[in-house]
Amino acid sequence: MEAVDAVIRDRLHSEVMLVRQVAEYIIGSGGKRLRPALVVLSAGACGYQGAHHHRLAAVVEFIHTATLLHDDVVDDSSMRRGRATANSAFGNAAAVLVGDFLYSRAFQMMVEVQNMRVMEILSEATNTIAEGEVMQLLHVHNADVDERAYLRVIRSKTAKLFEAASRLGGIVAGVPRAQEDALAEYGMQLGTAFQLIDDILDYSGDLVNTGKNLGDDLAEGKATLPLIHAMHKGSPEQGALIRRAITEGGLRDFGPVMATIKETGALEYVRNQAQIAADRACEVLAVLPNSKYRDCLLELAAFAVTRNY
Repeated sequence: MEAVDAVIRDRLHSEVMLVRQVAEYIIGSGGKRLRPALVVLSAGACGYQGAHHHRLAAVVEFIHTATLLHDDVVDDSSMRRGRATANSAFGNAAAVLVGDFLYSRAFQMMVEVQNMRVMEILSEATNTIAEGEVMQLLHVHNADVDERAYLRVIRSKTAKLFEAASRLGGIVAGVPRAQEDALAEYGMQLGTAFQLIDDILDYSGDLVNTGKNLGDDLAEGKATLPLIHAMHKGSPEQGALIRRAITEGGLRDFGPVMATIKETGALEYVRNQAQIAADRACEVLAVLPNSKYRDCLLELAAFAVTRNY
């Protein structure tokens, strides 16, 4: 990961000072680096000995960072990871344009690997993520979103890049397609579990650990799985309460909504769904040989469900 960070720092360079400032601000904001770590670990689990995985890990981080920059503008977010978002610090225009710079730099770096499968996987992933963002936008203030529709959004918006990152390690290592597909399935399931725990933390975390305020999703009118479950399992009055809270947004009804979430066991339900996804992620790794890298992938699946930040 130190080698990956060195690539990231080197390829962030631009003659335009504002590009460097905004890119370094968001890259250096203390993210978990899970997605690039997946590239490194999956390549190691497949016995890869080269250096292309460092470049691809940086590509994945650039794509992820670009989505964060654009997300925060779309959501009008003011805080991420415990500090001001780039759009708050530098303005919406700068955040969007530097996000575009990171996307284009990522594609420059993809070409350098000279592997069409890499281009295929990352271009598809980037397109799917964009579709997921649009689907999420369409669902804002929509209380009719069901669990199936919501899972489709998070698998497109969040889990798709986990899937691509995990698959890339197999591609650069040249493993059989069955192992490559298993790594992709691992990434999709891991990303799903990761996002479901994020949904839980929006109603049970704290600012110090998560870097965001309780109820941010509700304030934005996002019908995440805890709300969807509580709305359908609660009484008609509780369902109407949550429906109104999603439709109107804001935190006026936050207290009663939290009480309904607790009474219906919504957080426990979502955590169980995350555990099912994490367990599936571990199961598919059985096709890989035992190694310290495979062990780390298994530990990541456990971390995705037990984390509090």
